[in-house]
Amino acid sequence: MGSHPIEALMKTTMESLKDMVDVNTIVGDPVETPDGTVIIPISRVSFGFASGGGEYNEKNSREVNETEQSEKLPFAGGTGAGVSVQPVAFMVVGNGEMKLLPVDQNANMLDSLFNFMPKFVDKIQGMGDKKNQKKTKRIEKEDENTEE
Repeated sequence: MGSHPIEALMKTTMESLKDMVDVNTIVGDPVETPDGTVIIPISRVSFGFASGGGEYNEKNSREVNETEQSEKLPFAGGTGAGVSVQPVAFMVVGNGEMKLLPVDQNANMLDSLFNFMPKFVDKIQGMGDKKNQKKTKRIEKEDENTEE
């Protein structure tokens, strides 16, 4: 029995993934600074792969007789893959030392929070100002009513 067309689709996709995801993707190319320090990026690589297909016939499967089943049916299929590369750390080598500096994933969250705080404080102050304005208007109205 010959190979199925889906095998060729899967083989092509897997070879492409193999080319994309290698050790050089995880441990990046070293970068040398002017003072001689070498920085090596280290990343986390995630990937996914999906493949599917089927053989189709124009006639309803119940109506197909045995001689027609032995004929080769048309094939339709497809594959897909995705790769995600996320920095995890930097290895710094220089001055007789080697350090691993992790990339803090929560740093972005903290930056967002610190950037949001001034807006939040302004909004709270604005709400307090509106409340004070209403209170002042109510007091002024009460004063007018007591003077009469």
